[in-house]
Amino acid sequence: MIDFELLKYLIGFFVVSIAAFQIARFLQQKINFPLITGLILTGILAGSSFLDFIPEYALPKLNFLNEIALAIIAFSAGAELHLEELRSRLKSIKWMTIGQLVVTFLLSTLFVLLIADYIPFMKSFDFKIRLAIALLFGTIFVARSPSSAIAIINEMRARGPFVKTAMGVTVVIDVLVIILFAISFAIVKTIIMGEALNLTFLFVLLLEITISFGLGFVFGKLLKLILQTNLNFNFKAILIIVTGYSIYVLNHWVSHHMSLAGYHFELEPLLIAIIASFYITNYTDYNHEFEEILLKISPYIYIIFFTLTGDSLSLHTLLNVIEIALVLFIVRVLSLIIGGFFGVWAAKENPEYAKIAWMPYVTQAGVAIGLTTMVSSAFPTWGHEFETIIIAIIVINQLIGPPLFKWAIKYVGEDHKKQDFKTTAVEHQAVIFSLDSISLALARNLKKQGWIVKIVTTQKQHNIKDIDVLHVKEYNKQNIATLSLGHPDSIILLYPDDQKNYEIAEWIYETIGSPNMITRLESGSFAHKFKEIGVKVIEPTAAMVNLLDHMVRAPEATNILLGFDKNQDTIDVEVRNNDLVGLRIRDLHLPQDIIILSLKRRGNTVITHGYTQLRLGDILTFVGSKNSLEQVRLRFEY
Repeated sequence: MIDFELLKYLIGFFVVSIAAFQIARFLQQKINFPLITGLILTGILAGSSFLDFIPEYALPKLNFLNEIALAIIAFSAGAELHLEELRSRLKSIKWMTIGQLVVTFLLSTLFVLLIADYIPFMKSFDFKIRLAIALLFGTIFVARSPSSAIAIINEMRARGPFVKTAMGVTVVIDVLVIILFAISFAIVKTIIMGEALNLTFLFVLLLEITISFGLGFVFGKLLKLILQTNLNFNFKAILIIVTGYSIYVLNHWVSHHMSLAGYHFELEPLLIAIIASFYITNYTDYNHEFEEILLKISPYIYIIFFTLTGDSLSLHTLLNVIEIALVLFIVRVLSLIIGGFFGVWAAKENPEYAKIAWMPYVTQAGVAIGLTTMVSSAFPTWGHEFETIIIAIIVINQLIGPPLFKWAIKYVGEDHKKQDFKTTAVEHQAVIFSLDSISLALARNLKKQGWIVKIVTTQKQHNIKDIDVLHVKEYNKQNIATLSLGHPDSIILLYPDDQKNYEIAEWIYETIGSPNMITRLESGSFAHKFKEIGVKVIEPTAAMVNLLDHMVRAPEATNILLGFDKNQDTIDVEVRNNDLVGLRIRDLHLPQDIIILSLKRRGNTVITHGYTQLRLGDILTFVGSKNSLEQVRLRFEY
């Protein structure tokens, strides 16, 4: 039978979600307001404390949306943990993780316990319950936001040891915090329910975590089966969402029907989801497709989750706890600072990092709110006030965290200014000999792609202002030697005299050794001479015939190579990132629309396959969308 009441609430909520997204995006564009915070605040306004578009009694019926969102958030967190790419920073990641996990947890718990008299809902509780609630505060204070960190790193085009450590710690902690929460949550429930903390309890808790780990791999296998099918992208996305929700359905069944030695037995659904995602990402060949699906569905999931979170909050309560939220925010930041100093000291990192080591970890989002909603549901008498305080802290973290992380990236010099896609991450230089319509058009095209271009010409009179033009009296070795050419990546010889072009090429070959020289051939007599010194020869007639041939046989590929497809492009990228050295091509976490056309190693083309290992200095040719190519370039060249 159709539940028309639920249907009515669902329609109303989705209308509110659409409005929340539009409002949040408007605030983001106009005043750089965090999108997540905008969604939460819009949800608060639409909730029962203000406009009452979504009444409070409707929220339990909509809780399944919250569980679906939590599963996808956990999948996304697990998918960020790429073991192969964290190798070079494992020591720093280990010690910084210990500092940020252990130090932040212990100090935050202690501080909250000390100021419990000033937290309204904790005043009336005895010491044991205060300690239990402080444990929950300390656990959630540890949680980070991989999605926010990734967004900032992409925006800053940031690469380097500091950023790599920050990203590794953020992802690892979001995995470990689930385990820490499972332990703390079980202890808290036992304390509040008056049960004994004995060996039997510890055995049941260990069994819950162990079984959850095992089920994580089982659900990982299930996700692998879904990804193996020939279903289209959208059906796979739906099945992944259903699989995520089924973890919570299974947990509800277990919690209602199972007990052990007198203790309530529960699974850890977030832990199951993270392990399942971790398995797909690191131990299957379907990691690219899985990440692509998560990337597509996550924005919709976040809109639903954060808007629903806002709907469940009380505006009046939020305003009442803002002062204590600010105090707890300061407490959390102090614990992050101390944890950062410990991590830098223990890892023997650059001492300069100690002052800023805490800044990447201020921002919180999905996992922290997900854990908070679980507390709110489990302890309705005080859980909503607990949730409101945590949300207020997260809102502050969202406002202050991103600017701090950006400042830290700039401080260590690992930012690379965001420019138009066509601007390359490393400035390439080209020198074109001859000034005519073709050379000028080529120079302007290369300049659009971010190249530094110089034209060398014997013409004295010209009216070129947008290209650097160098004048020589005559094309000969002596005159060219006086020019400040530096070490250009490419030399293009377009002078209509093969003899002159060859002399220039020979001098460059002997003095500069440019890896890429190209010439337009006027007659066939010089072809073998050019090839002897590695000059790529373009014979106009043959080039036209070959171009027409490719246009007939492979029109789509030719369109991309000629730049006719505005959404696709090709680039050559050199492997400069030491963390990629030794990785197999099949283990690269490339965007779904990226294809590797070729790999050149020490001047020789290598036949690639999935097990080809990358080496420093390899040059790969990629084809794909412009945004994806920019991500690839940034990742490989830093």
